[in-house]
Amino acid sequence: MRILKEESIALIVDIQERLVPAMAEQEILIDNCKILISGLQELAVPIVVTQQYTKGLGETVEEIKSLITGLNPIEKRDFSCLDEPVVAEKLKNSGAKNVIICGIESHVCVLQTAIDLKEAGFVPVVVMDCTSSRNLDNVDLAAERFRYEGIMMTSSESVLFELTRSSRAPEFRAISKLVK
Repeated sequence: MRILKEESIALIVDIQERLVPAMAEQEILIDNCKILISGLQELAVPIVVTQQYTKGLGETVEEIKSLITGLNPIEKRDFSCLDEPVVAEKLKNSGAKNVIICGIESHVCVLQTAIDLKEAGFVPVVVMDCTSSRNLDNVDLAAERFRYEGIMMTSSESVLFELTRSSRAPEFRAISKLVK
């Protein structure tokens, strides 16, 4: 199955001020998320952002916040983004088939969200180089669970080029510059 930009929406899960410093390889995580989000914006893929218990875990980190046009993060307390009615409604109303997911933590919120998205009839696409956990073993365990659940995993570069589809696409040059 191909991932088409016209059929996709992105979900940025809980990349927050007090969570990011605890993540394994946090600089790589943020750099990859910046590439992914910039590319998604270039390709005009809609973006939904969540924040888990903002009062305790802080806002979306500035490096991400500054990239997203019209950022309006959705507050949640449940681990699965789909358990937050505002998120579920936004995704449903988008008409998108594919939900491109990045964020933290791989083995908690990202995992539960991806499983629930699949059960709800969406095609979750987890961008593995744009997810992390405090412990890399948990990222590996999440990947095993994604495989078991039949959930698609990819990389930021791969998904951006798949959404672009061709070197003739008007966005190709911008996407190429981002991933280099």
